[in-house]
This record gives sequence, structure tokens and C-alpha cells, in this order.
Amino acid sequence: MTTHAITADLPRRLAARKPRIAVIGDAILDVWLEGDAGRLCREAPAPVVSVHTRHAAAGGAANTAVNLAALGAETTLVGAVGPDQAGAELRDLLDAAGVDTHHLVVGPQTVVKHRVLAADHLMVRYDEGEVGEHDATTCQAIAESAAHAVADADAVVLCDYGLGVCGSVLARFLDKHRDAFPLLVVDAHEPARWAAIRPDLVTPNAAEAEGLLGEPLPAEDRVRAVIELGERLRAAAGAKAVVVTLDREGSVLVDDGPGHRTWAEPAPESQAAGAGDTFCAALTVAAAAGLPLSTAAELAQTAADIVVHRPGTSVCTTEDLAARLGAHQGAAVAAAELADLVRAHRAQGRRVVFTNGCFDVLHRGHIAYLNQARRLGDVLVVAVNGDASVRRLKGDGRPVNPAADRAEVLAALSCVDHVTVFDEDSPAGLIRSLRPDCYVKGGDYTESMLDEAAVVRECGGDVRIVDYVPDQSTSAVIDRIVSQAGR
Repeated sequence: MTTHAITADLPRRLAARKPRIAVIGDAILDVWLEGDAGRLCREAPAPVVSVHTRHAAAGGAANTAVNLAALGAETTLVGAVGPDQAGAELRDLLDAAGVDTHHLVVGPQTVVKHRVLAADHLMVRYDEGEVGEHDATTCQAIAESAAHAVADADAVVLCDYGLGVCGSVLARFLDKHRDAFPLLVVDAHEPARWAAIRPDLVTPNAAEAEGLLGEPLPAEDRVRAVIELGERLRAAAGAKAVVVTLDREGSVLVDDGPGHRTWAEPAPESQAAGAGDTFCAALTVAAAAGLPLSTAAELAQTAADIVVHRPGTSVCTTEDLAARLGAHQGAAVAAAELADLVRAHRAQGRRVVFTNGCFDVLHRGHIAYLNQARRLGDVLVVAVNGDASVRRLKGDGRPVNPAADRAEVLAALSCVDHVTVFDEDSPAGLIRSLRPDCYVKGGDYTESMLDEAAVVRECGGDVRIVDYVPDQSTSAVIDRIVSQAGR
């Protein structure tokens, strides 16, 4: 895939590729029981919930598989379900979602997680069917099923929640055949167990990342800690890249780059069930298509944001993603409206960060610097040079993309809060209007090169130059496209 812009057509283009993805892991049946609680029981000071609604959904590795299928992947699930009613129900859910269930083997009992809610409050969760590693016969059957399922797969996702499927026999199989997997993603409660098979990508949550590090992340700034400890995390996981999901704080990608953070749309913890599975599925689909991991993480964050605002264990589809990203069309905010928004942010004690540029062909250098800019405050405002301004600054033939498109692509990044378009060659007028707390430019500039720096300081703000990503520029990207087109 040659273009990486996060626009409404990207999910559809990913789905059209129909990547073949094998999911191996612990399949779970999630059951949600909803009712009313208006009294306490006589036996103990516990609420009595009168259940009026039951909803069942695929959970665990099964939820990851269902989300992959909903995003257009040809998905096969390898796991074990019991010869029981819960197992039959889970198979039916998977079949209805278009997941290939021919490689599921029969285990002793299906794992079921029951959640009881009253007035949208989670009252209790009780689980059935949790076991240790399966018996030798079942383990061998799982490994044999995996051998068939991963043949010609574009990606393999291992979902290990410690429920018996991902045992030593499977580990030996994966280690033996590791080099045959184009992309191996591990989503595990104990990621270090799988370091020997050298995953391409590991997706721990905060607690799992702490397990890798052997120490807690500092509560005051978990994002910075993950970035600073990125090499340790990768080494402990044996992985090329690690994406740590931090719930309301978004996620952090650490690979051989500067580190990339996504920003989440916060939702109640009671609605977060299965969001990690959705995140992993979207991340895998994008990575299997060859998208940069920073772009894949942004897409995964959008998918997770969609499901956490729905009740129960939910699924994000291609059209869900396209609709959410399509909402950024016409994303540019007029200067007067932006000034009102910034005043409102400042009244709530938020630190406003401002940057500007042409952003003609968005590339890794842009994303890295915008990500760093957002970490310097609470709100990031990006001002985009209008088309006439770009022509004056860059010459004939530019911009490649019109201002409306450039604004839409920027608005889809989770680090960007507001986008505006300005037609002047300098953002000085906008800076006087907005009075940002911090003005940021990329490391290919120095403060002495920025005439507007004096205006920032007059308005009480500070100027920051963030890291420069070498060998990344719009001109270089355009030159590569032109040279390849001429072959």
C-alpha cells in the first residue's frame, strides 16, 4: 500500500486486500446479564439484580478474530472450546461473524465470563471453565490445527490469557516455524513467555508492561516512562516493536523510532471490555498491509475509541472506521471560532500548543514531530498554510494536496485537537489571536530562523524546537514518487 493518509477510504482499502490472518489462543464466551437492583438480599448486604436481558459475545481470542473478520480479514481461529452449550453458542457466534472455525479443537470446558450489570454499573463478574495447560492430547491437536491454519497466512496473532491453549507444545511449534510467519503479533498476559519466538509486535497493557520491566510504571507520567524504557521493553519481549495500551491515556509505540503516542477518547472502565482485542485486530490488519506502525497505531486507537463507547463486548467494522474517519471531512476551523475554542481550553487550565506548516505529503517526520508537540501540553492546534501560501513558499507544482485534504488528514491524527487554514506566509497573526502557551517547530529549524518567535514571546509563550527525524522531508518523498513513476 503506497499511501498512508488516515482518511475514510483507508479502512476500505485495507479490507479490499483481504489479508489472511490466523488467530491462535484462548477463546472465551462473554455473557452480559443486565437488570435492575432495587433491594438487598436477606442473606447478606448484597444487591439483588433482577435480570431482564442476556447478551452473549465472542471474547478473548475469539473477539480478536471477530474484529479481524469485521475489518475484512480472512480469519481463522485456532483454540479449544468444550463440548457444551457455551461452546456451541460460541461457535455459532464465530460462524455468523465469518470466522473459520474448522481449526477449533474440543477441550474439556468452554471458558465463560459472566458480567452482571444494574443501571449500567458492573456489580459482579464470575467465570467458569478456567483451566491450566490442557492435557497432552488436546495440546497436540491444537498444534496440529495451528500448522494447517498458519499455512500461507499474512499474519499470525497469538492471544495468550493463561487459559490453557497457549502451552509448551504450541510454543515449540511456533519456535520451529517462526521464520515462515511474515508478521507475528503477540497479545499475552505474560509477554516474556514468548520472547524466544521473536515477535514482530507485542501489545501489552500497562500491567503487562510492568511485568516485562519487573517494576511499576510511575503513575505521574506513564507515557514518558514507556518511551524512555522502550529498549528494555523490546528486549524483555524479544520483539521488534511494542505497543503499550494505557486505557484513557491512549497507547505508546516503541520501536526503532522516537516513540509514538496515540490519544484516547476516555470512556468509563465498565465499557472497556474487549477494547484491547479490537485494538490488536486493527493494528494487525494495518501492519499486515505494510503501513507504518505509527499509522497502524492511530488506526487501532480509532477502532478502540469506537468500541469503548458502546456497551458490552463490541466489534468495530470497516464501515465503523470509515464513518469515524469521514467525520474529519471539513475539519478546518475558522480563525474566529478557533480563538473561542482556545479561550475555553485556557479557562479550564489547559496548556495550548501551536504549530504550523504546509504538511503537503504527510510523512513519518511530520507525525513524529506532531506527536512530540502534543506531549508539551494539553491541546495541540495545527495551522496549515493555504494553497496560495504554499505556492509562494514552495514554488509551482505545490501543493500536491489541497488545503482541505491536508487539514482532514491532520485532524485524523489522535495527537491533533484543532486544525485551521491560514493564507498568510507567516502565522504571526494567528499567534497574536490565539496567544498559545507554546509554539513548536521541527528540528530542521532554529529559533533564529523564525520571525514569529518574537511574537510568541511578546504574547507570553515559549518556543520549542523538537527532534528532527533524518532523511524525512516532503520534497524527498515527492522525489521518490516521481523517480519510481519514471521507471
